[in-house]
Amino acid sequence: MDPIQAQFQSLLGEQRIELSPEQLQQFETYYEELASWNEKMNLTGITERDQVYIKHFYDSVTLSFYINMQQIGSLADIGSGAGFPGIPLKICFPHIELTIIDSLNKRIHFLQNVVDKLGLTDVQLLHGRAEDLARKEGLRDSFDLVTARAVARMAVLNEFCLPFVKQGGTFAAMKGSDPGDELTEAARSLSELKGKLVQNHHLSLPVENSDRHIILIDKTGSTPKKYPRKAGTPLKSPII
Repeated sequence: MDPIQAQFQSLLGEQRIELSPEQLQQFETYYEELASWNEKMNLTGITERDQVYIKHFYDSVTLSFYINMQQIGSLADIGSGAGFPGIPLKICFPHIELTIIDSLNKRIHFLQNVVDKLGLTDVQLLHGRAEDLARKEGLRDSFDLVTARAVARMAVLNEFCLPFVKQGGTFAAMKGSDPGDELTEAARSLSELKGKLVQNHHLSLPVENSDRHIILIDKTGSTPKKYPRKAGTPLKSPII
């Protein structure tokens, strides 16, 4: 184990997340695939290995500091991009059934390669727009936990993500700077989409101390029939 992995393991250990040698190797293979594929397609602007471990891997796993992942059976990651936070959470908590939704087929191909190389099971990769897929049986009102990391403003994210959450489940939005204004703006969309703000957790990433916020929203009822609206509409005219 080298210093970067040792630091990563130690930081997660502080949160009582113990990684086996196999799990550490999965993270390393993930990094290698990310760096390799990033040369031919734009997956991330962060490519230095130490930065990837903190700003992508550790950052993704911070969600588990505020949610008991042992109680989560199914997780949907919306607009996952290069697989964050879904894949790092799946590596740490292999029992989770993970569904990743992304609108770019190239990224789905990359993620399928990662899933195969890491030997991950119970992972479903879906190419499509969240607004379309949220109308499908088996996806709508179905997941214990739904997450999105740095995808859009809260008023838009609520419409992308809450339709996938089952009643009594949780939507977790992972944000950078303080989302206070976004949350004020999103009050109407929350009420329309049967969401209730529970907490806005603030943390700083280790080493480089950048701000992160994790917003937890409970789903209080099933999604009204008219939501989500057709693809493109939530971004053009958010519910505000």
